Amino acid sequence: MKQIENITTAIEHSRLLREKFLSDPYRPGYHFVIPEDIGVPGDPNGAFYANGRYHLMYLYACRSDGFRWGHMSSTDLIHWRRHPDALIPDELDGGIFSGGAFVDDDGTVYLSYWGLPVEGKAGSCGGLRIAKSSDVKNHYEKWEKFSDYAVACTHSGYTKGVDETGKPFLRGCSDPSNIWKKDGWYYMQAGQLTVLNEFRDKIGQPDAPVDMLGDWVELYRSRNLLDWEFVHRFYQRDRSNRWTDETEDDMCPSFLPLPKGKEGGEPSGKFLQLFIAHNRGAQYYIGSYDQQKDLFYPESHGRMSWNYSAYFAPEALMAPDGRQIMWAWFNDSMENEEQRGWSGVYGLPRSLWLREDGTLGMAPIQELQRLRYNPRNGIDGVEQTSCEIQIKARVGNSGRVGMRLYISENGENYAEAYYQAQAGQLIFDTSRAGSLYRAEPYKKPAPGLAQQQPPEEAPFALQTGETLTLTIFIDKSVTEVYANDCQAVARRVAPENPNNTGLSLICEGDAEILEVKSWDMMPSNPY
Repeated sequence: MKQIENITTAIEHSRLLREKFLSDPYRPGYHFVIPEDIGVPGDPNGAFYANGRYHLMYLYACRSDGFRWGHMSSTDLIHWRRHPDALIPDELDGGIFSGGAFVDDDGTVYLSYWGLPVEGKAGSCGGLRIAKSSDVKNHYEKWEKFSDYAVACTHSGYTKGVDETGKPFLRGCSDPSNIWKKDGWYYMQAGQLTVLNEFRDKIGQPDAPVDMLGDWVELYRSRNLLDWEFVHRFYQRDRSNRWTDETEDDMCPSFLPLPKGKEGGEPSGKFLQLFIAHNRGAQYYIGSYDQQKDLFYPESHGRMSWNYSAYFAPEALMAPDGRQIMWAWFNDSMENEEQRGWSGVYGLPRSLWLREDGTLGMAPIQELQRLRYNPRNGIDGVEQTSCEIQIKARVGNSGRVGMRLYISENGENYAEAYYQAQAGQLIFDTSRAGSLYRAEPYKKPAPGLAQQQPPEEAPFALQTGETLTLTIFIDKSVTEVYANDCQAVARRVAPENPNNTGLSLICEGDAEILEVKSWDMMPSNPY
């Protein structure tokens, strides 16, 4: 009888939780949401494609035992099936932090991750670890960790020692990249925030060790995935600070080939290094990979987050059709968000490719079109909390085109997402939205900070005679704006009054709107 009562209680609690989530005005419907618990930090991790399914791991803080990797799979990148958690803490891991995935030739999948130190355990400093699964039948539900560190740390997140020449060194061993294979060797990058932090007080000083500042990554390799050796730094940043500055790190790296087109196909010959700087958010290098020297040479740089690090922790995979597809975590949250029973939202999956002009192409994946229904010309009657809107416009030198969103009944509160021709920027301004979300969830903000968030401003300029195409996705508390397949801004917006859902078009200066289409979007999350 007691067992039946427990089952009845569990079912009732599950029903109540489901109903709570379904009634939450801020829980997105078609953006990936961590199912429940605390998704702060909530990095996407370990993404791979195998046996007909896409797999995506998600970092979350389990209230019972610490940071874990949850596990989801999908055939269409929209609807996700939950699996048992892939990685949980053990006697070597005080928690599971970020890393990547790799599918070997025999179908075995390997996860690389940062195992945190075990709290209270003398000498525990954590390190890089590997787990594997050959459980193809159950779509990789059973994972086995290797019994020791791939790279052991002497300090939390880095190793301190002396090399064979007698020179002392500090090497990063945190947030490993995906693994890749070449000429019988397995390769893996490691992030270096913890090393940079040791030298932050030297930034701007005459005696600053320039080779220890700014972003870089360490490269490790192995013949058997068990025994790893340090190779060298994988790339060198441009020390003129034209791309990144000395305060920025390289963590959550992802290194994959760039295809030639949005639909994938043939590789372009260039590679993409996705990463975060903790103080500047998601960014990337496009460059060449010298496979003889095992060095990456950045040739251009771009950002996916500008005025604060709201778009964070990128993770990518290669699809079977050759597309490179990425996710990122929205690094902003409400005060006491854990009381809602969930937190952690990802940006829409983006297709990334090399454009003919050598810049990075980016667009929402084509599979999202399956969620469209109720097509319209214009925005009248569109579902204001779950929609896609496409605007085509002719813009001269002084035009402004976009949308006003989250408008209050009296019109005093709203956000604006628009292209500003004169500034050469794609802008998302939430400063008047009364949003409950704030940047930098690790810091306690002053009252009212959420209302004072700076606009997100991405560089973007139309070519002479080029038509502007803005594609805007609204999903309750998330809005993303894509421009001409080459730029995007995204932000979470949660008006204090959830009924602030009004929409209107912006068309000013010498701009002319040519066409507006809209669709309601079907929620794809289970609740």
